[in-house]
Amino acid sequence: MFRYLFIIILLVLITSRLKAQERTSLTGRPVDAVNVFLGTSGDHGQLSPAASSPFNMMSIGPQTKPHIHTGYDYYAKVFEGFTHTRIEGVGCTGSGGNILVKPILGEDLTTELYKKQDHAYPGFYSVSFENGIKAEMAVDTNFGIHKYAFPNEESSLFIDLSYAFADRFVAEKHTIHANVITGYIDTKTTCDVGVYRIYYALEIHNVSELKPSGDHGLIAVRENKQKPMEVRVGFSSVDEDYALKKIKNSSVRLEALKEHTTTNWNQLLSRVEVNGEKDREDLFYSLLYRGLQSPYLISETDGAYRAIDGSRQTSDFPVYNGWAIWDNYREQLPMLSLLYQDTFASIAKSIANLYSYGKQSWATMHEPSPTVRTEHAIVVLLDAYNKGYAVNFEAIKEALITEVEQLDYSAPDKALESSYDTWAMSEILKITGDTSLSKNYALKALKYKSYWNTDFADLSKGDVDKMQERGLYQGTIWQYRWFVPFDVDGLKTLIGGEDLFVKQLNQFFADYNYNHANQPDLQVPGLYNATKQPWKSQKLFRNIMLDTVVQTYFNNNSKGVDPYIGKIYNNRPKAYLRTMDDDAGTMSSWFVMRSIGLSPANIGDPIYYLTAPIFKSVKINMGDSKILNIEVKHYNKDHFYIQTVYFNGKKLERNWLTQKELTQGGQLLIETGPEPNKSFGIHNQWISNLKE
Repeated sequence: MFRYLFIIILLVLITSRLKAQERTSLTGRPVDAVNVFLGTSGDHGQLSPAASSPFNMMSIGPQTKPHIHTGYDYYAKVFEGFTHTRIEGVGCTGSGGNILVKPILGEDLTTELYKKQDHAYPGFYSVSFENGIKAEMAVDTNFGIHKYAFPNEESSLFIDLSYAFADRFVAEKHTIHANVITGYIDTKTTCDVGVYRIYYALEIHNVSELKPSGDHGLIAVRENKQKPMEVRVGFSSVDEDYALKKIKNSSVRLEALKEHTTTNWNQLLSRVEVNGEKDREDLFYSLLYRGLQSPYLISETDGAYRAIDGSRQTSDFPVYNGWAIWDNYREQLPMLSLLYQDTFASIAKSIANLYSYGKQSWATMHEPSPTVRTEHAIVVLLDAYNKGYAVNFEAIKEALITEVEQLDYSAPDKALESSYDTWAMSEILKITGDTSLSKNYALKALKYKSYWNTDFADLSKGDVDKMQERGLYQGTIWQYRWFVPFDVDGLKTLIGGEDLFVKQLNQFFADYNYNHANQPDLQVPGLYNATKQPWKSQKLFRNIMLDTVVQTYFNNNSKGVDPYIGKIYNNRPKAYLRTMDDDAGTMSSWFVMRSIGLSPANIGDPIYYLTAPIFKSVKINMGDSKILNIEVKHYNKDHFYIQTVYFNGKKLERNWLTQKELTQGGQLLIETGPEPNKSFGIHNQWISNLKE
């Protein structure tokens, strides 16, 4: 009898446990899946665990010694303090690092902050130190709170207004009113090109005195030794008054602020619901989180903002800044255009707005936030228009033409890049009705063929697999030769027809010439989609996302010496390939899009190639009560070859869908199998409309 009773109790316990697990799965929040420490060590993503909120230039986070481009390294133990700005995953030793706050014992600036343990999730960061000091911080849009707990002894906060990454500090001006500091900071942008200005207000609580320390430093002495110190921070691109209002108009405490921001993150991440293996879900949301950091909202609630010429302006739409377009036009901006249409509409208008105030290829001397570069903005604007977004080309047409007329063709890669922008200009002029000028630019774009024949046709030369040969930037002849996304059909003809095109693609990957650590050949794994062998792209996408690969190119320009063999995307501090920067969400967004079964065909055309999702199902909220459900029929986590596709009940023979089709919502059913269906997607390939 006891034996049967034991079995019954055991079954009840197992059933209860399964039900509890089911409840956890059903009620789990996407925000809880995010690992903010992914990519935070070494040159493996250049990411930060800083407290951040969506599209916000203020991110309060740790400054370690030594550190990566964002000011932190997961394995570093010594902290220098906490800073308020950073652009995720960009080069040139980073961007930002403004206003260092360091908790100290007594007034000793040399107080050692040795990490005991740190903890973070979207919207919040905390760390405890061996000396008993504990720091916590949370943010909302251009508003943040620090809280510092100390041992019961004399202690202070050191504030360095001149701190910035890579010694890029230019100037600062501040005024002290009791426990409030207001002013502005000027800092060089990424790679020392241009200057950005941030207006700020700092309100320090539990302070008895603010003492000057050097030319740009202050020491805030703690008043009550039994209570923590708190710093409330406001930012603005407009002026000090707006920054001050952010701290004066908010009585929220740190606990409430972190819950508010975490909830906001969860709402944004929940736009895409994925259902599959937990490790894949966790990786997905950790990478989607990185794709939603920038650009930054810089306009105030009343529409006031600073343009890139420093002038004060007013807008009837939210204005963004903080660009890395040369990198993320390829992946992050297309991702936003599909999954976050409300935000992207204002981002597109903000990019167009740059042309009215003196847009530069990198940055101006009056940027309203940290920023990087804006090449290929013209391609993004064409892409936005063709996806149904409002772009007033007439208002900026002359500025666009001026930019295209100044494009650089001096190196082989630049010739192809410039031809891409020229193609986009021809398409824009067609939209505005300037047919004659449109034809002229189309013909100019087609001159890429002469540049291609000169430098990219002959693969027998000894330098074709060497980095930066013939003046190339961050790539090889092998990698750049495929960069004709606007005229793949013409590229096939140049190579000698589709058979030779595919043969050379096969050689490119077989000889490990593909470099996922950088962007020049990022579109190449998808090129099989434009041939009669699209299953090869399906295999490549899955391998790059989840499987073991061989990568031979890194910043040391090597090939065949100590290649990397393993997974590219990992949910850990050393997350990506070495030297693989995330570049403002570019590489994260590459994964996000293909993991749900979609791949942009050509930025400028509203087309997405289909591939096998890595999940059993995906649910995307497109807004206006429109839901796109993507389901995998006969799901097996290891199957990635598409067998058949049904869209809204109709069998699809082509291997692509348009932005309009996807955003209208509906049901996308993708059947997968262990072997390729070599008859799927080989007819009616989409090609661009560029003609002789």
